[in-house]
Amino acid sequence: MAYARANLAEIRYDCLGCRVCHPARALELLDLGLETCPAGEVAERAGWPPLPGAYAALRYQAPVAVCTLTDEVLAAAVADWAGPQVAIAGTIQTENLGIERLILNILANPHIRFLLLCGADSQGAVGHLPGQSLLALAQGGLNAYGRIIESRGKRPFLHNIAPAAVEHFRSTVETVDRIGIADLPAVAAAAVECAARYPGPAEPFQTSRRVEVLQGYEPQRMVPDPAGYFVVFMDRIRRLLTLEHYRNDGVLDAVIEGEKAAQLYWPAVERGLLSRLDHAAYLGRESARAEEALSTGEPYSHAASPGQA
Repeated sequence: MAYARANLAEIRYDCLGCRVCHPARALELLDLGLETCPAGEVAERAGWPPLPGAYAALRYQAPVAVCTLTDEVLAAAVADWAGPQVAIAGTIQTENLGIERLILNILANPHIRFLLLCGADSQGAVGHLPGQSLLALAQGGLNAYGRIIESRGKRPFLHNIAPAAVEHFRSTVETVDRIGIADLPAVAAAAVECAARYPGPAEPFQTSRRVEVLQGYEPQRMVPDPAGYFVVFMDRIRRLLTLEHYRNDGVLDAVIEGEKAAQLYWPAVERGLLSRLDHAAYLGRESARAEEALSTGEPYSHAASPGQA
């Protein structure tokens, strides 16, 4: 157990998009008592829905939100059908960040009074189970630590949403269990059935939490990095990427080779070959461009940094 605790590698899960955490399967098998899945901040935006996600926003004044859980094909089919009953249709992958975003998007529309769960829940081996966790939340809410009561997910903690928001969701939105049903006519019939019981819009939920939305822009120039600069090359014969690091006096002092972009920039970071965040972002962009060109056969040339000829 001590060896496992000292040697678990940290990775980033595509399904979560949050900060690095220990692998879910390892923590499922080993009871190490480690903190799991630290939740990240949520960036709101103007309008409805306020938070981005894997969904199609259809009509604001419709009463039903359809969540197909992990079934992307079914979500697309529901969006294409898009009866007048459906306000929004999409998927959810996790029992923490995903549920937080789902609740906040639904609460932003007081016309939504039903959450229809359908499609396949995530596999138990992965441990997320957002569908079962949503049913448990509707039934029992949260405990004093922000954990969904009776959830069988591995990380059913809601840290980025106020308990008052969760209770407003539970009291104004009926969660309808059709988990496992992936037949579009059956899902459509359930949505029609829900809409027939529409009690009218709920009392809007007032939240004091507002996150400033910044307009993105491209940098006009880059400040030289005291640690030096990089040049990225491709070796098409060996199917490798090469990253050369030069001191600012023009002397080559490191060469890194790898098949993927991450195999270039991680050693560069670990060896302290760059000291500025904008330089790190630029290196990530260029190494990703080179990896794509190596994979597709498209031509690649190292782009000049902003402000350089």
